[in-house]
Amino acid sequence: MRWQKLGQIFNPQNHRDWMYSHASNPVAEQLSGSVYRIYFSTRDQEKRSSIGYVDIDIYDPQKILNIAESPVLPPGERGYFDDSGCTMGSLLRVKGRKYLYYLGWNLSVTVPWRNSIGLACCSENSFNFKKHEESPVLDRNFQDPFTISYPWVIYEDGIWRMWYGSHLSWGEKQEDLIHVIKYAESENGINWRRTNQVILPLREPDEKAMSRPCVLKLNDKYRMWYAFRESDYRIGYAESENGIDWHRLDSQAGITVSESGWDSKSVEYASVFTHDKDLFMLYNGNSYGGTGFGLALLD
Repeated sequence: MRWQKLGQIFNPQNHRDWMYSHASNPVAEQLSGSVYRIYFSTRDQEKRSSIGYVDIDIYDPQKILNIAESPVLPPGERGYFDDSGCTMGSLLRVKGRKYLYYLGWNLSVTVPWRNSIGLACCSENSFNFKKHEESPVLDRNFQDPFTISYPWVIYEDGIWRMWYGSHLSWGEKQEDLIHVIKYAESENGINWRRTNQVILPLREPDEKAMSRPCVLKLNDKYRMWYAFRESDYRIGYAESENGIDWHRLDSQAGITVSESGWDSKSVEYASVFTHDKDLFMLYNGNSYGGTGFGLALLD
């Protein structure tokens, strides 16, 4: 496959007090026709993250139709699992309701942060997301003792399926952390059974992290796009018959860094969605969303 880059779409430049910089982890929701709401994580001047959005027409994506006036989800109150920020995970509709899974994080002392997975919901025709609880739906335990991140959830045959990130270790320096992708299932989207299986192994010895999975089932095959890091992040690609046993095909990802500009050092955090017969990809470039997000179309 090969992706045609449609350019940098949005990069916050102090648009709001809470939207001072970054547009990370973009996810699309169709509003009508070719108009989509793009949710993303943004930061204030204190680097606390909230979830915001812009509306675009994917066939004229450089024209921003609307920018959120207030956060979809702000950080939680002091002491809660998301008091340092909310980071966009995934969004799905099930039986007349929307489910937004997000990463909530705290600053820490001996390590830089600790993450958990939260949930916010609203009715199908609403955009007023409310946090399910002030506690996470997936937190650290004996299977994931360090930190967990970036949930991607789909609903299939009455089962909620989640692919998420988990640390295997921190390392002496932040860049030495070992981060992998794992899998969990649920009957209600709230109580989750973890398999503790690393579904995509790292390539030794240089690869340190894989994160932010995006999973679609197309033509009876599961397809995953994810970020993997050696010195900088790149977008990887894998296929599976059952969503659990994956075959890495990174050479077929079809997208990499540009020669210059906003995505010349890294590309990561892909989110792929279908529109009519087209396949689109939202993604971040340099600085983990510090240069905003772009859009690409499968050639």
